[in-house]
Amino acid sequence: MDLPVMPPVAPMLAKPVKDIPPGQLYEPKWDGFRSIVFRDGDEIEIGSRNERPMTRYFPEVVEAVRANFPERAVIDGEIVVADTGRNTLDFEALQQRVHPAASRVKLLSEQTPASFIAFDLLAIGDEDLTEEPFEVRRARLEEALAKAQPPVHLTPLTRDTDEARRWFEQFEGAGLDGLIAKKPDQTYQPDKRVMAKIKHERTCDCVVAGYRVHKSGPDAIGSLLLGLFDDRGVLASVGVVGAFPMATRRSLFTELQPLVTEFEGHPWNWAAHLDGERTPRKNETSRWNAGKDLSFTPLRPERVVEVRYDYMEGARFRHTAQFVRWRPDREPGSCTYEQLERPVSFDLAEVLASG
Repeated sequence: MDLPVMPPVAPMLAKPVKDIPPGQLYEPKWDGFRSIVFRDGDEIEIGSRNERPMTRYFPEVVEAVRANFPERAVIDGEIVVADTGRNTLDFEALQQRVHPAASRVKLLSEQTPASFIAFDLLAIGDEDLTEEPFEVRRARLEEALAKAQPPVHLTPLTRDTDEARRWFEQFEGAGLDGLIAKKPDQTYQPDKRVMAKIKHERTCDCVVAGYRVHKSGPDAIGSLLLGLFDDRGVLASVGVVGAFPMATRRSLFTELQPLVTEFEGHPWNWAAHLDGERTPRKNETSRWNAGKDLSFTPLRPERVVEVRYDYMEGARFRHTAQFVRWRPDREPGSCTYEQLERPVSFDLAEVLASG
């Protein structure tokens, strides 16, 4: 491979802002795997946000790049998987695509095929475009992918703040994650947070039903396990909250010891786990980090905490929730899914077509 921009390249990043900044170019924020794709003839490499090759996991994307990209190009974008039944993005299905077995990779590429959403052009032919303004790169990207067919898509873009605000409200129903704002004159700066991201921010009250210890030692809280009651009265695992100062981690550990209980009779008793129900397991490791212990200590589900979250993926928080405050005034039984704001359904196909 011999390109003017060579792998690995760390993608340009975004920093969170509270509102849509005026006078910029706006794109939907996709919920997938950030990937920079390098093509030099038959040689194709898919890089990830951590600069590790992802090529082997997405053979159908490799073939789509070969069929739709210019002969020599470097394009920044996102790999996504769609739930065709719901017409939304499916991040959980996308996560399953990263599998060590080649036979499993092949099967999943047929069962849950991925798409590539392009949103920046770093190089084409012998030209390095990283020092060009973004609006120039975008125009060149539109030319480069003018005849591209699914599963390669060009992300929608608008200069209209009102339209961007409509996207922010509507596209969440298709599983998208908010908005990205880019300055028209912005050069491409790898690993720098020079773009802006605007994400949904909501709060809800959750039951604390367990904890994991911190990596520093067994006397500090790493994360609290959160639950909400469904319409059957079953406490479902919805995510974790874990960003605490070290002093709080230690004081919280001591504070929670009177609530420590046995798995027998606990809502998340792994031994009595029912098929199809999402609960934390007594002994579990991370599929992303084989050495990370995800086992937890069960607590009597008596304390309520208010947390901040961006949006749900199915029955769980898509990202780690953020602590807001303790709610001693709330009864655990009042922490139900009914309190959550549900986005209006929106067809993913309409989002892709607008690109």
